[in-house]
Amino acid sequence: MTVTRRNLLIGTGAGLLATAVANVARAQHEGHDMRNMPPPAAARPSTPGARGRVVTPNGWTLPHRMNNGVKEFHLVAEEFEHEFAPGTTAKVWGYNGSTPGPTIEATEGDRVRIYVTNRLKEHTSVHWHGLLLPSGMDGVGGLSQPHIQPGETYAYEFTLRQHGTHMYHPHADEMTQLALGMMGMFIIHPKDGEAEAIDRDYAILLHNWALHPGTYRPDPSILQDFDLWTMNSKVFPAIDSLTAVAGERVRIRLGNLSMWNHPMHLHGHVFQVTGSDGGRWPKGLWRPEVTEIVGVGQTRDIEFVATPGDWAFHCHMSHHTMNAMGHELPNTVGVNQRGVEEKIRQMLPGYMAMGENGMAEHQDHTDAGHMPGPPNTLPMMMGSGPFGKLEMGGMFTVLKVRESGAHSDWYQNPAGTVARRVSSDPGFGQPPRRQR
Repeated sequence: MTVTRRNLLIGTGAGLLATAVANVARAQHEGHDMRNMPPPAAARPSTPGARGRVVTPNGWTLPHRMNNGVKEFHLVAEEFEHEFAPGTTAKVWGYNGSTPGPTIEATEGDRVRIYVTNRLKEHTSVHWHGLLLPSGMDGVGGLSQPHIQPGETYAYEFTLRQHGTHMYHPHADEMTQLALGMMGMFIIHPKDGEAEAIDRDYAILLHNWALHPGTYRPDPSILQDFDLWTMNSKVFPAIDSLTAVAGERVRIRLGNLSMWNHPMHLHGHVFQVTGSDGGRWPKGLWRPEVTEIVGVGQTRDIEFVATPGDWAFHCHMSHHTMNAMGHELPNTVGVNQRGVEEKIRQMLPGYMAMGENGMAEHQDHTDAGHMPGPPNTLPMMMGSGPFGKLEMGGMFTVLKVRESGAHSDWYQNPAGTVARRVSSDPGFGQPPRRQR
């Protein structure tokens, strides 16, 4: 029987991912153990040219070499196998063996030379999204340069005339190449330092994938009905947590090269939106938010002072925090399915009636192995926390803030600060109700 997205959620599932995977590239964190950093002074300026390393969760930063005063980087466009989370891998395209490609970091005023080698079987190019540079370096195949043919290496060279959070991606067969994972972050630090020093600096690239149930290659022809929503090409619970010490100033740089807008919401904090593709804004333009929409092709910087706790950070479109999305499914809420289950099992072995009272039971069934799903397909809801099932997926991670450098697995809430059960009687109390 062919597994379709229509019957996936009702009839299939997969086993539990009990624990999240760690980094694709541990090298980024080696030598940068931030757990024992001292608390920062408030609103202190950084020294000119000084900067902290940007951490790309589940990713890495591209090394460079100096050549007669020029910073040289080397990107390689190629195909490889990528794991979205244990249980789902795919043949994707990216740079230097990763999607997103490695983060490029430099400083305003730097002269950079970026070699791009094409190991794909079709031509490509690289557009430096949001950067001010000569037209011939803009990377639009056929318009500003010849296409980079298979096996060729091109050199891009320009001086960085701005600072801020930027991106890079192909401008050749763009729909296919972006859909298969070719993208990355380009961070330019201000030459005069930051007005307020940043203690933790994270870069997250938002993307969507059409990896249909039972398949092993993303589908580039999909316009809206995506199956996986990712942060740095990972889905929860495989997305690295963000960590900080209470009182530290944290910046999260968000870039969006998906085909949908994402209202990114941080629990427990009021953050300041402080920058975009145009760089860090003057302080008079900063604005307080708890949710910020990052539009397609945009970047946004958010900053906040960390407060102790385990805090959710996620896209607020509910279906963007799910995996293996099923589209055009029948709504079974309130539908009495008794007596139908056995008849459906004759056509769909292993079918279990679900959804009559909501889908909260989905993770229990998949965790228990009651519903084996199609190969290479994650269940819709995953992850467990200190109090039970998290019932999440997709664009969801956790900001872990501790009073000191010791980050325990889960936050130990002070006594009296956890919501508690006061009754198991559904008729408890005398709540007012609207009169009809």
